[in-house]
Amino acid sequence: MSTTSAVIPSGNTVYTHPVAKVMISMPDDLLDRLDARARANRETRSGFLRRLAERELEFDEGRRRKEVEDLLGPPLHMGGDSARLIREDRESH
Repeated sequence: MSTTSAVIPSGNTVYTHPVAKVMISMPDDLLDRLDARARANRETRSGFLRRLAERELEFDEGRRRKEVEDLLGPPLHMGGDSARLIREDRESH
């Protein structure tokens, strides 16, 4: 894996932060479909794959949060300023 920290033009995608180049394998027909969809969306292949990967990871994180919430219940939102509540409790003694 190689990373670079300069502005990197890559097709019509420009990265301003470090990026890694990777090599993946997939069947030709899948690559053809992927390229066709990327073109239809006016995206580069890399941009399209990046968007799909980010969406999948976000979906997975959301699914895991829901599983935890289903087990433990929704998160408690105490609201307010915790430092103020501690101070008020301390002063009440």
